Amino acid sequence: MIKFLSSWLIESYPRLPAQQIFLSSCYHGLVDYQKIEDWQKLKELKNLLDLANPPKQLYFQGNWNREIFKNCVAVVGSRKMTDYGERVVEKIIPRLINQNQTVVSGFMYGVDQYAHRVCVDSGGKTIAVLGWGIDKKLTSLDAKLAKDIVDSGGLLLSEWESQEGTLWTFPLRNRIVAALCDEVIVVEAAENSGSLITARAAARLKKTVWAVPGPITSKTSRGTNRLIAEAKAKMWLGEDSMQLSLSPNIDPLLQILENEALTADELARKLKTAVSEIGAKLSLLLISGQIMEKGGKYYLTDAS
Repeated sequence: MIKFLSSWLIESYPRLPAQQIFLSSCYHGLVDYQKIEDWQKLKELKNLLDLANPPKQLYFQGNWNREIFKNCVAVVGSRKMTDYGERVVEKIIPRLINQNQTVVSGFMYGVDQYAHRVCVDSGGKTIAVLGWGIDKKLTSLDAKLAKDIVDSGGLLLSEWESQEGTLWTFPLRNRIVAALCDEVIVVEAAENSGSLITARAAARLKKTVWAVPGPITSKTSRGTNRLIAEAKAKMWLGEDSMQLSLSPNIDPLLQILENEALTADELARKLKTAVSEIGAKLSLLLISGQIMEKGGKYYLTDAS
């Protein structure tokens, strides 16, 4: 990673738009990076000024391009990503890329890193906001992802030069993720997930917050389901994100439940659908009040 960063700086620094940004090249220990001097003067970073406590300094690795900040969407979630969360990320990211949106996340293992990875592999651009100093040495896997992000035209961004990741730096990092974006999508989140901090920060900044509903039996969906239930986030449903339109006339799951109460496993077998997908749909129906659950079986509300 050191070799690639050094060679990149030599090749790319002369092409940086000096008329719009003020940069200083830094070398600390064995890691090359750059400091953004007077970042407050940059139009592409003006949203950070809306924060009650904007960062004092900003550092980055990558090829600075102001266009990357124009249409940003944060995709964040649990560090304990499930198979369901993985599939959701694989569904969300290509759509954002097709809409020429930049994916922003926090570069932590789980949903965050997977969002970066899918974005890079799908030909998109992504910004990784670090919860530690820019000069921190990365593990081999993290270094590979960081290199791929930069090589694909993305950025690594941090408000610290030399700072270890701690219990306070990660929540503080989340406010920058929220401020950079027009929308925040929370894929999976437990009840005390750091992703909920990002959602709250986004709400304070009047950003649109989306939450992906998940199985009510999943701990990693308790936070997202609660955001939806308490009307603190819109429900992200892919093509049908703007409205929940499920009725017995068109939904096979509800048609089956009209005749008998069944468990999620039984519904999955009858509908020949993955249990995780059935669980997600059941969660939507529970939230909307169309069904209820008792003893592990699901009933239509008006038939219970």
